[in-house]
Amino acid sequence: MQTNQPIESYADFWPYYLREHSRPQTRAIHYTGTLVALASLMALFLTGNGWFGLGAPIGGYGFAWFGHFFIEKNRPATFTYPLWSLFSDFRMAWAWATGRLGPELVRAGVREHR
Repeated sequence: MQTNQPIESYADFWPYYLREHSRPQTRAIHYTGTLVALASLMALFLTGNGWFGLGAPIGGYGFAWFGHFFIEKNRPATFTYPLWSLFSDFRMAWAWATGRLGPELVRAGVREHR
């Protein structure tokens, strides 16, 4: 469902988000960015070194935006829906890590690209 109308609920955003991540390579680079962001936050917490705090947004967004611009060739949802997008990055990574992403992609109508 592509529309020029704003998405008004998270229930409608989630399938849109998954469709915007239809390529496995895009999702993989997002997982890498999510891991870098989490590792940076953990390092910040463990060391108290504020420089690690920069790793979270730079690593997380850097990897994700690279995936959108050069792999998926679309505009990151973060630009329009920053909080829903951030939450969905973690939701997608968790669904993948727990083996539950496949059914979510099917429900969202994602036809995987290679």
